[in-house]
Amino acid sequence: MPSDSTDSSPNLVVAIDGPSGSGKSSVARRVAAALHLRYLDTGAMYRAVTWWLLEQGVDLTDTRRVGQLAPQAPVRVGLDPVTPTVHVGDVDVAAAIRESRISAEVSKVATNLTARADLVARQQHVAAQGGVVIEGRDITTVVAPDAAVRVLLTASEETRLARRAQELHGTVDAGALDATRDQVARRDADDSTVARFREAADGVDVVDSSQLTLDETVGAVLELVEKRTGITP
Repeated sequence: MPSDSTDSSPNLVVAIDGPSGSGKSSVARRVAAALHLRYLDTGAMYRAVTWWLLEQGVDLTDTRRVGQLAPQAPVRVGLDPVTPTVHVGDVDVAAAIRESRISAEVSKVATNLTARADLVARQQHVAAQGGVVIEGRDITTVVAPDAAVRVLLTASEETRLARRAQELHGTVDAGALDATRDQVARRDADDSTVARFREAADGVDVVDSSQLTLDETVGAVLELVEKRTGITP
């Protein structure tokens, strides 16, 4: 696991926002590894809390109950970009939180203002320590608005659907795209009610990865890091 600081960028914070399927996680992990920084997947935190609440038998439409219990979720997210981990208590939930049942329910937690405030506070604690790439929904505006590098990573809807269909179903045929469309569009619509991730705020750089490979997208973000800070891998 990376140390909390590096020789070249001990306090650097890179904040990355973007919609579903824009490539945030893959790009952020690669950028963090290249810069020898820690990596925080905030989406995994929301998914882990969702998993825990469902395991407790909580009705996620009960907003008051969700708000009361979410801060009690014993979520631990590892910050190593090479091998990130997600645990709830002693249970490894890295695979479980990616299941479709969690994807279908996570917005109920992400849009719960009490639960969200608790998770944002946890994320801000990591950001305050520096030496980290943080990706998610409202990172550039709420979690780390003072980050030296703030990026909105986006892509066309068609590209994002194809990427998520390939990830979830192993194919981009018509059936897989249709099965994925509602999940991606609905989650973005729901989450946009509490987070800003579709348009860049002032001072936030935009990277459109629609026509870029993963390597090219990582390179574009690293170029922005150099432009904003002078730091290179």
